[in-house]
Amino acid sequence: MDRQSKIYVAGHTGLVGSAIVRKLREEGYTNLLIKSHKELDLTRQADVWEFFGRERPDYVFVAAAKVGGVYINDKLPAEFMYTNLAITLNVIDAAYRFGVKKLLYMGSSCIYPRMAAQPIKEECLLTGELEKTNEAYALAKISGVKMCEFYNRQYGTDFISCMPCNAYGPGDNFDPEGSHVVPALIRKFHEAKETQAGEAVIWGTGTPIREFIYIDDIADAAVFLMRHYSGNGTVNVGTGTEFSIGELAGIIQAVVGFEGKIVHDLSKPDGTPRKLVDASKIFRMGWRPKVPFEEGIRRTYRDFLENMGQYAGG
Repeated sequence: MDRQSKIYVAGHTGLVGSAIVRKLREEGYTNLLIKSHKELDLTRQADVWEFFGRERPDYVFVAAAKVGGVYINDKLPAEFMYTNLAITLNVIDAAYRFGVKKLLYMGSSCIYPRMAAQPIKEECLLTGELEKTNEAYALAKISGVKMCEFYNRQYGTDFISCMPCNAYGPGDNFDPEGSHVVPALIRKFHEAKETQAGEAVIWGTGTPIREFIYIDDIADAAVFLMRHYSGNGTVNVGTGTEFSIGELAGIIQAVVGFEGKIVHDLSKPDGTPRKLVDASKIFRMGWRPKVPFEEGIRRTYRDFLENMGQYAGG
């Protein structure tokens, strides 16, 4: 992948896609293809074929997806299933049909079984039942991983996939209903601080354990893999550090400066009990994350404060 390569980043306005674009530009890649959803609807096969046939990208990063937290995944399973499957089918197939040299498909650690042995190795895929609250999204993402594998086997393509753990960072979705846990807690504690509330309510018991990675580290790993990895096996991208949701809440509470009490709403679901990916495969290749968790939270909260007008309606 040289600096003159034509590179298409699908989903460039999203959290992951925007970080990949930022990383590529920092490293001197200038021939980037970026299209908004209004300009190119990736769920429409004819539009995707027309775009790939006209632009003929050399490399493709597939970061486009419909994403959200536990609540919205559980509420809109058909929408999550259809949209993510359509994007996956159309982009991967078009990459093959129009001669893309290499494609990286961005998955998610939620594809692994709910009760997978921890830390989760790549080989755990399809060895057990999925977490029901995000089953639709996970099934669509699993299809993308297997499509890359099957296209490589049948057509000799160079399509790879990676599975990052929970992403967070500037530009995240702070919508109280649709967001993941980190932006949801940032907004919740900020609003509690601003209203001088005595307490803030968070979902579940606080006992589930999660791993979080700063968005720029995911982008760094994606570009690293595009340069240095080929193969059918997916690659986990993680940090090796995990927190309970209760510990996470405490860290975010301290960064935001909310001094009230945390109350747990036990009527709300916890989701998967523990999710830590085994990132030893990419570590052995020579890649490591760079941004410590608390520093990433500070950067994310600063972004929230600077863009509150944009996030206020969420």
